[in-house]
Amino acid sequence: MDIILVTTVIASLFLVIGAAEPFAARLRLPYSVILAVLGILIGIGATFFLRTELTDALNPVAEAILGLPIRSNVFLYVFLPTLLFQATLGMNLRRMLDDWVPILVLAILAVFVATISVGYALSWASTIPLAACLLVGSIVSTTDPSAVVSIFRSISAPRRLARIIEGESLLNDAAAIALFGLFMAFVMLGLPDPNLADALARFPVLVAGGAVTGWLAARIAVWVMALFSRHELAQVSISVALPYLAYIVAEQSVGASGVIAVVTAGLTLNLTAPGRLPPQSWANLRELWGVLAHWAGALIFILAALLIPRLLEEVRLADLVLIGVVILAAVVARMAILFGLMPLLTALKLSPAVERPYRVAILWGGLRGAVTLALALAVTESVHVPADIQRLVGILATGFTLFTLVVQGTTLRWVIGRLGLDRLSPIDEALSRQVVAVALQTVREDVARTTENYDLNRETVRTEAKRFGKRLDAAVKEAEASADILERDRIALGLIALAGHERDTILERVRERTISARMAELVLSNADRLIEGARTQGRSGYQRAARRSVSYGSAFRGAVLLHGRLGFSAPLARMTADRFELLLSQRLILRDLGAFIDGRIRRIHGRRVAELLHELLARRIEAIETALDGLRLQYPGYAEEIERRFIRRTALRMEEREYVAMREDGLIGTEVYTALMQELATRRVTVEERPTLDVAVQRVAFVRHFPLFADLEESDMKSMGRALATRYADGGEVLLRKATPARSVFFIASGAVELESAGQKWRLGRGEMFGQMAILTDKARRADVRAIAPTTLLVLEEDRFRRLLKRSETLRAAVRASADKRGIDPVDLLP
Repeated sequence: MDIILVTTVIASLFLVIGAAEPFAARLRLPYSVILAVLGILIGIGATFFLRTELTDALNPVAEAILGLPIRSNVFLYVFLPTLLFQATLGMNLRRMLDDWVPILVLAILAVFVATISVGYALSWASTIPLAACLLVGSIVSTTDPSAVVSIFRSISAPRRLARIIEGESLLNDAAAIALFGLFMAFVMLGLPDPNLADALARFPVLVAGGAVTGWLAARIAVWVMALFSRHELAQVSISVALPYLAYIVAEQSVGASGVIAVVTAGLTLNLTAPGRLPPQSWANLRELWGVLAHWAGALIFILAALLIPRLLEEVRLADLVLIGVVILAAVVARMAILFGLMPLLTALKLSPAVERPYRVAILWGGLRGAVTLALALAVTESVHVPADIQRLVGILATGFTLFTLVVQGTTLRWVIGRLGLDRLSPIDEALSRQVVAVALQTVREDVARTTENYDLNRETVRTEAKRFGKRLDAAVKEAEASADILERDRIALGLIALAGHERDTILERVRERTISARMAELVLSNADRLIEGARTQGRSGYQRAARRSVSYGSAFRGAVLLHGRLGFSAPLARMTADRFELLLSQRLILRDLGAFIDGRIRRIHGRRVAELLHELLARRIEAIETALDGLRLQYPGYAEEIERRFIRRTALRMEEREYVAMREDGLIGTEVYTALMQELATRRVTVEERPTLDVAVQRVAFVRHFPLFADLEESDMKSMGRALATRYADGGEVLLRKATPARSVFFIASGAVELESAGQKWRLGRGEMFGQMAILTDKARRADVRAIAPTTLLVLEEDRFRRLLKRSETLRAAVRASADKRGIDPVDLLP
């Protein structure tokens, strides 16, 4: 085929892709539907011009279109890795982990249910072998929810819901293609009725092999990319090679799922690369992959659609009945998941509540697309598959895809409108009126200053001011008419706005490089949790998310266990350093939010709401300061290093800003500017590197700074450092219960605890101890003890505590004071 003609056809397809997006927006239809329709029309047109005798002038173009080398391998080895890899890079994985249960249910369990439902329904309604029926089920079980996600975003649907659908789109392709490979092998081997249990038993092997391959490939790629830290194009080139090599190695060498390998490689790169690559390089890499995925997604849709006329050439009336069976079985299977299993998971508190209208939208938005057509094409191309099965698989998959695109796709927005998902809630409508009124008042003041500065014609200014005043009066009247918003709702809306501004501030600090890209992922995830908590549960949801942002997670506790039991300190050192930097970053952000409350929220929601938000913000800052105090006490030298690193990064950013301003003002030329920026980049590499934390060495310094151990000798302090164990507790966690035997004494390094005994409560803070009374009286504990803030404790066994008590007068004095407070005679405690 003439290369010039092929190049012309491909370039023309890019023109079609470019025109399809604004065309879809104008028609208010999903972009994928427009691409599919255009591809079908191009395929029909090329076939018509090639077969008609009306003109032969367009025959070369028609032959070039129909003769494009569109094979299933092109879709599976070229386009699909691009789409899957980019999807993983664009996800907030830490937020995805919060919703892993519903994502896995929709993505994996739903694929199994759809495959089995469609397979057995077809087997019952036709004479096709069960293996071929299950193969059809696996082909049509993968969904392309991009249409419903884009519409959810346009109607401001809950972010969490959109994130669940995005997670489904990533993982269900992997699950469906893995099942496809499994049943395709049975069909090619001529096994008509495979044992389903044996078939599914091989599935974990495919997944595990692909996951290990993808993880290993990504780790190697990140290591190499980190070596090329000053060569951005080299890093981007390595990232482009990664998904394709992972896919090919998994499929051809390991015999595992290439799709799983690509997904795992992308997830690994997303989690590890931000901390190893310069922030701008990581941002540019993701931007490039966004463009590649846009092109790949559009081409895979339009090229697959070109094949639809050919795949449906031999359709018969009986085939239409079977297409109906496939449609019905697939819809019923998805309904069982959305309306049966999802509410059960919500009742068990394993999944967020998804309201019925949104579940209907997800059901109707489960479009099938290019992946389904590509898998069907792979069946029709295989010489090892019988011809009758080839024909039927191609027709059923294509017919089902057409139904979802033409019927569901074109009516999806109408369905969402009928469900009322495109309308603001009464609270949001009332809020929008108040926001408009406040905004117009600010605009009037700014316009008045501007007209004075530019000395504009007074009559013109007066006329426009009068016109603007009428609009402002109307907006104020509408706002006053809807002033009956409950204070509870105003607080929730104010918290949502505050968390949103916090998120914007984080992004600004990342651009300024005062917060690293690695920390940006964590603090952005915390801000998203604050937004969703306030949106779903108001003040209590916001406070719960705020407490979680400073709490010790299960991973941290696991790292503490590894360090304490096995002496393996690397995970604890890394996670403690992350916690240090995270808390410092959060403190930096929170101190800037007060002005936003006074400047914006007070004007919209009033003084009472603003004061309450100030109070909640103060509590968050106090909790962060408490957590930081504990870390500073435990690792004093490291705290200084982290803060020094922050100051140096801030100075570098300001220096860079000065160089940019000088260049824009013409004070320095391009050569000088380039030399200065190169020298600055060299210094930045050193500053960006985070100091290493040695958790083992810091224990003695911890003891030395603890008030109750101040009078110990140096040798005793070293012995204490070896004897003390560290325990971390979240707010609300029960530390001790009454009537339990006393074996240890606890010293509060940071945070606070509350003791409750016989209806009385005592609160203890930093530098105090508890648990000593039960040991010294030789009785069971008489108090329940719980942490009331994130707390760091030093734990000392009974024997060592008694020996320490004999050496330390400071400690004996603390015991006496504690006994006096509780009405116990110290003579009964101390020898």
